[in-house]
Amino acid sequence: MESRVHDPLSAGRRLASRAIVWQAIATAVASLAFLPFDVRDALATAVGGGAVVAAAAVSMLIALGGGIRPAGVAMARLLLGMAAKWATVAIVIVLGLAVWRLPPMPLLVGVIVATVAAVPAQLLNR
Repeated sequence: MESRVHDPLSAGRRLASRAIVWQAIATAVASLAFLPFDVRDALATAVGGGAVVAAAAVSMLIALGGGIRPAGVAMARLLLGMAAKWATVAIVIVLGLAVWRLPPMPLLVGVIVATVAAVPAQLLNR
């Protein structure tokens, strides 16, 4: 009989990776949907969604990259990962609006689409 060891960090990384893939696909589809309107709209959508995808990857590396640690350290890593995630999104949105002067609505649509796209990855895990 084969013995299986439950590795919660590995399961968490798989789930987070799956969510990132879903987010990237949704961002690409949304960007393609905006392409007929204007190239800058499609770019803004890609930047908004890309911010969420990059932020999710940063969060995953911080929160799940440290191995097995005491509960306080694990909680701190989760909170730090979440803070880094939303700081990354905020920085990219500010860059997109203020520096690159991208259209705000498609940028916001990209953020929303990528954020919502993580839900199917969570639901399909069951």
